[in-house]
Amino acid sequence: MREPEVTVGLAGEHGLSTEEYEKILAILGRTPTYTELGIFSVMWSEHCSYKNSLKMLRTLPREGEMLLVKPGEENAGLIDIGGGLAVAFKIESHNHPSAVEPYQGAATGVGGIMRDIFAMGARPIAALDSLRFGDLSDDRVKYLFDGIVRGIGDYGNCLGVPTVAGEVYFDNAYKGNPLVNAMTVGIVRHDRVAHAVAKSPGASVFIIGSSTGRDGIHGATFASEEIGEKSEAKRPHVQVGDPFTEKLIMEATLEIIQSGCAEGVQDMGAAGITSSASEVAAKSNLGIELDLDKAPLREEGMIPYEIMLSESQERMLIIAKSGREDKIKEICDKWEVNRSIFGTITEDGNLRVRWKGNVVADIPAGSLNAGQGAPVYEREAAEPAYLKKVRNDDLSVLPAPENLTGVLERLLTSPNIAKKSWIYEQYDTMVQTNTLQLPGGDAAVIRIEGTSKALAMKTDGNGRFVYLNPRRGAGIAVAESARNVACTGAKPVAITNCLNFGNPYKPDAYWQFKEAVLGIGDACRALATPVTGGNVSFYNENPDGAIYPTPVIGMLGILDDVKKMVTAHFKNPGDIIFLAGENKGEIGGSEYLQIVHHKVSGDCPSLGLPEEKNLQEFLVEAAELGLLQSAHDISEGGLAVALAESCILNSENRPGAITEFSSPIRPDFLIFGEDQSRAILSVKPEKADEIRRLAEKYTVPTAAIGIVTKQPFQIYLNERLILEADINELSKLYESAIEEEMIL
Repeated sequence: MREPEVTVGLAGEHGLSTEEYEKILAILGRTPTYTELGIFSVMWSEHCSYKNSLKMLRTLPREGEMLLVKPGEENAGLIDIGGGLAVAFKIESHNHPSAVEPYQGAATGVGGIMRDIFAMGARPIAALDSLRFGDLSDDRVKYLFDGIVRGIGDYGNCLGVPTVAGEVYFDNAYKGNPLVNAMTVGIVRHDRVAHAVAKSPGASVFIIGSSTGRDGIHGATFASEEIGEKSEAKRPHVQVGDPFTEKLIMEATLEIIQSGCAEGVQDMGAAGITSSASEVAAKSNLGIELDLDKAPLREEGMIPYEIMLSESQERMLIIAKSGREDKIKEICDKWEVNRSIFGTITEDGNLRVRWKGNVVADIPAGSLNAGQGAPVYEREAAEPAYLKKVRNDDLSVLPAPENLTGVLERLLTSPNIAKKSWIYEQYDTMVQTNTLQLPGGDAAVIRIEGTSKALAMKTDGNGRFVYLNPRRGAGIAVAESARNVACTGAKPVAITNCLNFGNPYKPDAYWQFKEAVLGIGDACRALATPVTGGNVSFYNENPDGAIYPTPVIGMLGILDDVKKMVTAHFKNPGDIIFLAGENKGEIGGSEYLQIVHHKVSGDCPSLGLPEEKNLQEFLVEAAELGLLQSAHDISEGGLAVALAESCILNSENRPGAITEFSSPIRPDFLIFGEDQSRAILSVKPEKADEIRRLAEKYTVPTAAIGIVTKQPFQIYLNERLILEADINELSKLYESAIEEEMIL
């Protein structure tokens, strides 16, 4: 292939602006080669450089006593959990690839985030996902849903890592642009943490794993543009995964690190060889020289441009310690992993690429790296016009439904609330045998082998709330993910985030992004959960419009004693049911408003961060003192759904509940409103006074509202029965809704 002449027009076709092309000319002092243009285009794409988001991301709280690395320093965040152990965790998106090739897009998203974790020397112990789709009645949505879930399940199952938690929402805002956010959590000893740096000029650079092909070329730039009618033609930009090879690479990489053979380790993810090599060099203040003739290829006739930009999966970059090269080869051979020395660390600070004896790229590595030489912008922001309209919608005039039991039944069959077993039964949730809380509860809990500790983890993010109020809605995402973790008895300690938004060049989309980042910062500071890192996914738009702005929060919590873990379901008839928190009857952005009144309007629920902090500390101490039989966060569907779920989730001994409230709030708003900072608790009668005293200590409004029964399920308001149902019938509706939709 003859390389085309590089011009400003060709640079534009690569997603570079005229100003950026001129900056490249100034950096190099000459016209770039075709390979160099490709390198700049992927490294300066939004996906790799965060050029339109970095300025705002730097406003997030990024310091904390437990943080062992700063955000962006390594492949993932790292939290000290005591006893010489650390937790590596991170979440990333694979939205655009999954929209055009759902199975492989989702599978390789899982594979990529796994490599980020074991590149640090951490063994992955849990996977989570956060998914968004259009209306499930749509045939293409079903196709995407099925393919994405299978891709996640097959990859994780083959790798032997349990998929233990997540969330999924269905709304037409995501019809043309599904969201696939994957999170992985791993454990590593402090003395075995690997870093994405080189230390010694002259050190050998290995590429290990799969051979390099043409799949995934320009995947990073594909992720930095809107989805349109031509996106189907970009299937070659979607990588193809091989989880069996990844398993071997994981074991080889961990053994290389544990045997002390590596100076540095870097995953080859977005932008492949280009990003891994240039990022290691830039972070190390050193250079790197690569000989592409020594890179294993699986296709004939590949040119340097293709080799450097390929995003073929299951590849790692290893910087060898001097004299340990043969040991690395021996370990790779043991695990039947391809390996080749194809580069050397240099002192000059450049990324230099050779091919057939010629230098085809010679670029200062720092000029490519996010936060160093890559551009950083702050785009124009303007409040969207729709906000005034939706905020002025008077929800108080909505007609009140006559049959509240019927409303509850409709809510329990909504795919956003109904049981997600159709999804998680495709996942191996028990491999490694450390899963203490299975999918379906408030948060997953994973035992840490050899200790009395466990980790609680959850993903959360309500796009409707952020659509109605970006700053507060994003704060709610942090608060709810932390509340879910606290309901298990674990202390929330840190987050990773995946920020899914529209085109940053559109002022309303950039305003949503800015406000959401500010909201995340507000909540993380108030709850003492610093941001360890994450991912930004812009350009989530299609010809029908943008998605709801959807920041997804991955929350990590620590449970010091696994024996103190709390589950979400009611246990025994006679236990007293408490409501912790205050009822306000806020229905803006609620599932009730959407399902019954077909509206997404009003303002999202209010959020008092001091009150939220008090509630979470109350929940954690109540668990520590052994006062709780159960604790369940109140979220989608409000009080009525939370109460019903607390019964339904006990599949072995399905109890009922009789509850009573005194309130001036209209009935439907009271029991279906999604007011924040609330939880449903059950307590043995002899522990009731202790719960009240503890609630007073934390100034958490807490009231006994009922009792766990064998049957029935009833809600009274102001001494009048307003809702009555057979819990077994509710269970059937809740458990079968998604499966029946997918069968049909």
